[in-house]
Amino acid sequence: MWAEIPAEERSPIRLARVRHVIEQRGPVVPVPGSSPQLELPGFFNQPAAVLVPLFEQGDEAQVILTRRSSRLRSHTGEVSFPGGRLDPGEAPLAAALREASEEIGLDPAQVEIVGQLSPLSTMSSRAAISPFVGVLPGPPQLQANPAEVERVFDVSLAELASDGVYHEELWDIPGVGVRQMNFFELAGDTVWGATARILRELLEEVFASTSSG
Repeated sequence: MWAEIPAEERSPIRLARVRHVIEQRGPVVPVPGSSPQLELPGFFNQPAAVLVPLFEQGDEAQVILTRRSSRLRSHTGEVSFPGGRLDPGEAPLAAALREASEEIGLDPAQVEIVGQLSPLSTMSSRAAISPFVGVLPGPPQLQANPAEVERVFDVSLAELASDGVYHEELWDIPGVGVRQMNFFELAGDTVWGATARILRELLEEVFASTSSG
């Protein structure tokens, strides 16, 4: 965990470093059912995909997040990545790019996909999620779609790794058992759930490269 690394060594986190780490992961085995040709058995039958968009500003890698609109039926007001469920016959990567365009006006032509993070599932939305990491050439001009997104913002990976931002809790979930929950406390927002799990994995990958190198 990055908390064991001295604070002065957690910044800056350059985009080139993140790119290298993700590219070195190699191909990721997809979630069963995330391909339109497969059916996901059991509880998780809603394949989805998200984009983890990164750019560099002031020598720091920044990640783009959204706060979901209060008009939505589920996950109202939660912090998330651009993304959503796959349309019939749609590939996961195509869905992630389409949703990013629809939600925040991100031009797919500006996104260089450098890899994937581990597939994950959610209990609340019955979704099996494929996260794709995309690199942008610079700070993008974005416009939140008010029907889906209340706010679009970015935060540096170094801030996410700062002391006091991340913490874990153990929740006893009926029918599931004890499960570790991840949280990032930002100014005015708490990031948790699948989004926090994806951010945690991204940071773990970055700092694992530091300790091994």
